Amino acid sequence: MLFRSLVAVSALLVAAPALAQESAPQPGDRADIETAAAAFVKPTNAERTQVVVDQLTAAGFTPELQAFAGGNDRTGPMEGRNVVVTVGEGDKDIVLTAHYDAVKLRDGSMAQGIVDNAGSVLALMEAAKALKEGLEGQPVAHRFVFVFTDQEELGLIGARHFLETHGKDRIAAVINADVAAYGQTVMYGENNGDQSGFVLAALRGLCAERGFDCMPYPVYPPSDDRVFSAAGVPVVSLGAQDAIGAHQMWLAFNGGEDNGLKEGFVPPVFQRIHSTEDKLELLDGDDVARFGLFVADLALRLSSVADAQTAGVD
Repeated sequence: MLFRSLVAVSALLVAAPALAQESAPQPGDRADIETAAAAFVKPTNAERTQVVVDQLTAAGFTPELQAFAGGNDRTGPMEGRNVVVTVGEGDKDIVLTAHYDAVKLRDGSMAQGIVDNAGSVLALMEAAKALKEGLEGQPVAHRFVFVFTDQEELGLIGARHFLETHGKDRIAAVINADVAAYGQTVMYGENNGDQSGFVLAALRGLCAERGFDCMPYPVYPPSDDRVFSAAGVPVVSLGAQDAIGAHQMWLAFNGGEDNGLKEGFVPPVFQRIHSTEDKLELLDGDDVARFGLFVADLALRLSSVADAQTAGVD
């Protein structure tokens, strides 16, 4: 059956009902996520790498460090490190990505990198924990491979390295999360190629069933997803914001010259990221947890859809 894996696992994911609007977490329920976010405020990306490793290890995972030769013309050669954990088993993979590196500011200091992109990293950790707990003893057609990428800010280098070494033949679909530290409006891009059509259909179905406010962007800002779409891999890029901010961003990217925004207006999210304003206090732990469980459900649905497609089930 098309949704047999989703139904089986949903019964075990006791946290999943929190995704429904009527069961939304109360303010302050996930103060632990806000505490975890504070650990990402470091002076170097190498120290952020260790934060990812430590938090995954504390959650019961065995993270794998995948080093690569990175850097660009501006920085010169520099080593990068992706952090990878795998949940479940299967011949094909649902890959979930979020970059953990922060941008270096003009004065040489490191941005706190909370909105871009510690919030998404923590959301994927929540998704990984939910899937690990819910899949125990349950047959699922796909592995769930969580890739926390380095050097996205230098040109999507970590994602490119992962794809080159992992190969695309095992990958059934990719979910990329970027800019998801606050807000309950899920933003997603529709500009990742025809091969991504079934991913979008699964996402739209989940949004409708869960009553989420989901906003499609015909043109969506680039992130690690572009590495996968360029290789013909099915992928969707997701983010989260407050509803007003999400609409302002939509207009900025898709509204054309007469988009209704005041001349010179810059959506708040773009005033914050890559600046000293990307601060810890912007993160909302409850919103991050909600988004993480949504991503977990989407991964399960994609596993079911891809399994059904392989079996020739409509």
